[in-house]
Amino acid sequence: MRTQTVGWRRGAAGFAGALGVAALVAVVLLATSAGGSGGSYTVRAIFDDAGNAIPGENVKIDGVKVGSVASVTPTPQAQAAVALKIENPGFQSFRADASCTIEPEALLGEKFVNCLPTQPRAAGAPLPPPLKQIPSGQEGAGQYLLGVQNTSSPVDVDLLNDITRRPEAERFTIIINELGAGLAGRGSDLNVVVKRADPALRELDKVLAIFAGENKTLAKLAVDSAKALTPFAAVRERVANFIVQSNTVARATAEHRGALAKNLADFPAFLRQLGPAAERLGRLADQTTPAFTDLAVAAPGINKTFTNLPAFANSSTAFFTSLGRTARTSGPAIASTQPLLGKVQALGSSAKPFAGNLSELLTSLRDTGGLERFLDFVFLGGGSLNGYDSLGHFLRAEIIAKNCVGYKVTPQQGCNANFVKGEGAAASTSSATASSTSLVMDRTLAVLNGATPAAAIAKYPGSVPSLGSDGSALAALSSEAGATSTVTPVGGAAAGTTYYSPSTEGSSASGMLLNYLLGN
Repeated sequence: MRTQTVGWRRGAAGFAGALGVAALVAVVLLATSAGGSGGSYTVRAIFDDAGNAIPGENVKIDGVKVGSVASVTPTPQAQAAVALKIENPGFQSFRADASCTIEPEALLGEKFVNCLPTQPRAAGAPLPPPLKQIPSGQEGAGQYLLGVQNTSSPVDVDLLNDITRRPEAERFTIIINELGAGLAGRGSDLNVVVKRADPALRELDKVLAIFAGENKTLAKLAVDSAKALTPFAAVRERVANFIVQSNTVARATAEHRGALAKNLADFPAFLRQLGPAAERLGRLADQTTPAFTDLAVAAPGINKTFTNLPAFANSSTAFFTSLGRTARTSGPAIASTQPLLGKVQALGSSAKPFAGNLSELLTSLRDTGGLERFLDFVFLGGGSLNGYDSLGHFLRAEIIAKNCVGYKVTPQQGCNANFVKGEGAAASTSSATASSTSLVMDRTLAVLNGATPAAAIAKYPGSVPSLGSDGSALAALSSEAGATSTVTPVGGAAAGTTYYSPSTEGSSASGMLLNYLLGN
């Protein structure tokens, strides 16, 4: 057994040495094919988002550092130009199909640029042309331009984890706000970015294209697989017996405890090699502790949600059952309203022009203040037609509706107004009525202009009789200042009509004026 172990170790060492030589030859061939010059070689890679990349970050190809980030500058197109200084001569020949991606170096936020100088191709296929050098006089002159269509800067997981500590409503608000701020007015840019957003999607397109080109081969593979599995199906008992025999072999292997003990003796060396990896795993656990702590805080709420979900489902079942019964009851009634809806539609079509005109009218009134101006007119008109003094409101003008309002071609009882001057008592009464009315109006106008009642009577002397509906004189008003009288309202005191009894100077004139103004 010792001799066999030594021979196995020697064979493994020889195989590892062969692999090392093959890897060295591959590196030399790759460096030769890259055509590096060993001088200064800077690639100007254009990214939609620099992804927190800063000068000094590593530039890697398949995990091997080949250079560093020289600078990060904005472009007039609101993009980021990242200058990649390639220091390894074996990779100083980027081709037109090269690609670069900004990826996280660790969970602490460090970034590095992962590049591929050219895409894999079949043996013997021609190489794409090298990247074009930026001419002098332009920004980045002398550098090799890698277009934005060949770069990508995916959203890192830690950026998404930053918002998981917020409530769900705030997370959604943050996403909407950031999308609105980043995408406002950039529809065409968004269209281009979506088409090249995820390198995985581009690789998936390539894989699907390969599958599409090999569909016949895949179909033949499916047919051949079916043919190959058919014999196994026919001898499935033997396959099951093979598994049983494998179990027997495993038990026999367990009997070689000595060999297993030797393997366990070599296990510490394996653990020493596993130690660095375990340390990195421990650091990863330390960095993920806050995330799991927050998850533990959110766990009770999640548990409560799922606990209350069955009761919610049961209540929803009762609701939908009731809704179904209501629908069966209200369905015929709703269906019977269809003719009414047709009439309503016809009415709406007919009323549309009127509604449009009414809308324009109301809109015009609202925009020009028409309603306010109309109310101003009513208010100011009412104020101009009516007055106010120390005794209260009074009417400046009053329409007296009597038998003389309508036009008549024959004498009308109760009205003695005529266009032709009459004779006798009728003419005398009419003249007296006109004279008394004019005298009252003159005295009233004089009082309104500021004269006292005594002054108004002195200026316009005479007596004013009270006339009934038949034109006869009921009472004579005293025309001398200082006379006393008591004015009785028409209809008597019991009629409830407002009246005024003066008791000071000019009682007759003031009583006449106020009773006239108050409508007696």
